[in-house]
Amino acid sequence: MTVLRWQQKARCVACTVPLTLLLSVAGISQEPQTIRVDVRLVPVVATVKDASGAPVGSLDKPDFLVRDNGVPQEVAVFERHTEQPLSIALLIDNSGSTAKDLKYEVDSVVRFLQALFREGNRDDAVGLYSFNYQIVQQHRFSRDIRSLEHPLRLLKGEAGTALYDAIYLAAGELRSRRGRRVIVIVTDGGDTVSGKDFHAALESAQMADCVLYPILVVPIENDAGRNIGGENALTGLARGTGGRVFAPTLGASMDRAFDQIIRELRTQYFLGYYPKNVPPSKDRFHRLEVRVNRPELQVLARSGYYGDAGIEDGGPDDRISIKPQGLPAPPKKNKGR
Repeated sequence: MTVLRWQQKARCVACTVPLTLLLSVAGISQEPQTIRVDVRLVPVVATVKDASGAPVGSLDKPDFLVRDNGVPQEVAVFERHTEQPLSIALLIDNSGSTAKDLKYEVDSVVRFLQALFREGNRDDAVGLYSFNYQIVQQHRFSRDIRSLEHPLRLLKGEAGTALYDAIYLAAGELRSRRGRRVIVIVTDGGDTVSGKDFHAALESAQMADCVLYPILVVPIENDAGRNIGGENALTGLARGTGGRVFAPTLGASMDRAFDQIIRELRTQYFLGYYPKNVPPSKDRFHRLEVRVNRPELQVLARSGYYGDAGIEDGGPDDRISIKPQGLPAPPKKNKGR
């Protein structure tokens, strides 16, 4: 197992692209000139539900209203039932408190993978991570169910829960993935040992434009035995990115939670707009509001994005380890040489 340092590079949704033009006039070379061109398409993935919680997938572009820092925006790109490829970072809590239930959770996760890859875009992929006191990339992004299942079956519950670190690091990995980005978290409670806090985890997820779907496995019905603070934190993370929390018990209830996530992913809308007349934000954060013209419907979309200025590279984190896999075997030595 190799311990690596992840270099986090923030990606602004509202970005500026430098173009260097080399000019030559009358055979005389001039100094390179830099022209800065704004190409600031802001993408928004939205889920719409009716009063019963069922996804609504029949709306058109004129049905949506988008506000950026309170200013109405014109939707320039619109896709219903978007088929943009999915990159899902699947985070499995294998801290000590999950030890007795981990096998049953993994059973549901495998059924989720089977259902996910049964349909959808052929470029959909899942990256597998486990987290306790450290975060381990168990498998790179893949569609191979059997290769994803193998490390899942080997997980054992031990130590504390670095939930915020796991979100922070997984979101950083997702930034380089094209299409829609999603983090699905299977956990039984709140954070206990992270170096990052709630706000850093949320900012990292919003910088990566990813939607969080925490699945909070709740074996205890009595509030006195539950981590209510941890549950509230997961709810805040989900709402801030346009997702929602599921709180199933083990078995069939957990399977239904995964099924609902797949239904939402298959009925999402993709909206894109070019910001106009938007007042600057001192903290770089743009607050987004997405509504539809039917008040009985609920829209789930991220609460904002970072786009006024770049962010320095994040500091290294030495508690992420990568399990090398899929690498060619080293060549055998020839004893005759």
